[in-house]
Amino acid sequence: MKAVITNQCMGDRNCNKLCPEVFEYDEDQLLSIVKFDQIPEHLQDIVQQAARECGADAIEIKE
Repeated sequence: MKAVITNQCMGDRNCNKLCPEVFEYDEDQLLSIVKFDQIPEHLQDIVQQAARECGADAIEIKE
């Protein structure tokens, strides 16, 4: 599974708070980034939750 942050990211950092193991805030770009190419299996559920809870719908999940 992959997670991608789209340009719709508003930088509210909710995903960073929910799953700091996967998401990181880039101060230069003022948006979140994904730390992994492939999401580790043990973090996939929380990443899917972050995508559902993203107010900007800026997290795309690709299987």
